[in-house]
Amino acid sequence: MAKYLTSRAENYSQWYNDLVVKAGLAEGAAVRGCMVIKPYGYAIWEKMQQQLDKMFKETGHVNAYFPLLIPKSFFSKEADHVEGFAKECAVVTHYRLKNDPDGNGVVVDPEAKLEEEYIIRPTSETIIWNTYKGWIQSYRDLPILCNQWANVVRWEMRTRMFLRTAEFLWQEGHTAHATKEEALEEANKMVRVYAEFAEKWMAMPVIMGHKSETERFAGALDTLTIEAMMQDGKALQAGTSHFLGQNFAKAFDVMFATKEGKQEYVWATSWGVSTRLMGALIMAHSDDNGLVLPPKLAPLQVVIVPIYKGVEGLERIRETVKPLMETLRRMGITVKFDDRDTQKPGWKFADYELKGVPVRLAMGERDLANGTVEVARRDTLTKETLPLAGVEQHIEKLLEEMQENIYKLALERRNKLITKVDSYDEFKELIETKGGFFLCHWDGTPETEARIKEETKATIRCIPFDSPEEEGKCMVTGRPSHRRVLIARAY
Repeated sequence: MAKYLTSRAENYSQWYNDLVVKAGLAEGAAVRGCMVIKPYGYAIWEKMQQQLDKMFKETGHVNAYFPLLIPKSFFSKEADHVEGFAKECAVVTHYRLKNDPDGNGVVVDPEAKLEEEYIIRPTSETIIWNTYKGWIQSYRDLPILCNQWANVVRWEMRTRMFLRTAEFLWQEGHTAHATKEEALEEANKMVRVYAEFAEKWMAMPVIMGHKSETERFAGALDTLTIEAMMQDGKALQAGTSHFLGQNFAKAFDVMFATKEGKQEYVWATSWGVSTRLMGALIMAHSDDNGLVLPPKLAPLQVVIVPIYKGVEGLERIRETVKPLMETLRRMGITVKFDDRDTQKPGWKFADYELKGVPVRLAMGERDLANGTVEVARRDTLTKETLPLAGVEQHIEKLLEEMQENIYKLALERRNKLITKVDSYDEFKELIETKGGFFLCHWDGTPETEARIKEETKATIRCIPFDSPEEEGKCMVTGRPSHRRVLIARAY
C-alpha cells in the first residue's frame, strides 16, 4: 500500500504518478498519451460532473451534444483560433480500411480519401457557432445557454495522467447573447461557479483573475481563470471562462434582428473544466499514505471493517451494524461493509487509507461486547472508540468537519506560498528555493512577460480580481505598474 508510494519529499512527481496508479484511479493506455480512467477514478469524476451539472442547470444552462469531427475549413474562419490549436490537431483523412493485398493485416484504402479532412475536436467553438447560425434569427432566440459533456483530443507531446493527456474528458459551455454586457456577465458568472465548486466541493482554495493577453484562450478577448496552488509550490489552472466578443459570430456570420429591426452580430462566451480537476484534487490534499478526499467528492464516505473469528463472528457484526448502515444511507452517506475473507483487516485499513475513504469504522469481538465501534478519520489519521448508539450523528458531523478541515489545511498551505516581491533578483532566488505564488509588479508588455518565462520558467497566472490599484515599478524593467499580478511556475 502506502509503503509502495514514493514520498512527496523524495520525488513529488513520482509520488503523484504512483498514487494515480496504486489508488486505482487510472492507468496508461495502448494509445500513446492516453489513459484508462478506472472505476474508482471515474466514480470521483462522476461526483464532480453531477455537482457541476446541477450548478450549471441552476444558472439556466441546458445540455446538448455536438459532433466529434469538425470540417477542417471551419478552423480557417477564425485566425487566432486556428493558430492557437493548429499544432495540437489530430486529422482524419480517410474513411475506410481494406485487407492488405500482401496479407499484412489491414491498410488504409487510398481510394477512400475524404474530400475535406476532419479535425477531431480540440474544442468546439467552430462547429457550435456554425450550428448556432441556423438557430439564431432574432433577439427572441437569445440567449442560448448550452453546455456539453464530451471528450476532446489535443495532440500533446509530453503527457501525464489527468494533468495533460492527448484525450481527456471535460465540459464546455457555449453561450450566445444579444449584448456585450450580457456576455461579460455570463463569463464572470461562470468563473465564479467554478470557484464555488473548487472551494466548497473540492476543498481547494483558488484565486480568480484575468489572464494576460499572451495567456488568453485562442480567439478570446478576455479569459477569466481560477488558479490553484499544489503542495509542491506549482500552480494549476483549474478552470477558465472566456469572453469571445463577436469574433466567432463574425467568422460564421451569425447575426440577429434587434427589437429595432437592425442586424447585429451575436456576442459569445465559452467556459470549461476537465479531468485535470482530478489531478488538482490529488495534488492539493493527498499525503504519503495515499489520497485524501473531501467527503463531498469521495465515492465511498464510510467503510466498516469487521474483525472476527469464524463465520458466526462475522454474522454477529454484520447484524449489529446493519441498522447503522441503513440509517447512514437514509442520511445520504455512502457506506460499505467489507466482509471479504481474502484480505486481513490490516491490509484493508491500508487500502482504504490509500484510496482516501474519509471515515473507517472497525468492529471486533470486544466492541460487540461493549457496544462500541472504532472511528478513524482519514484527514488527521486519528481514531477514537465511541458508543455504537448514536454514532451516525457523530459521523455526519465528522464528515462536515473533515470537509472544512481539508479546505482549511489547503488554504493555510496556499497562503504560506504567497509572497510579495519587488526585486527581480529576489524573485529568481525564491522561485527556485520556495516556489508558490508571487505577487509582483509587471509593466504589462508581452516582451517582459516572455523574458520572465524564458529566464525563470514562470508565467503570469492571472491579474487577480481583488488586486488593488497600487503604484509601483515593474520588477524586471522598472517601468510604471498600477497593480500586482500573480506569477508562478505551473503544471
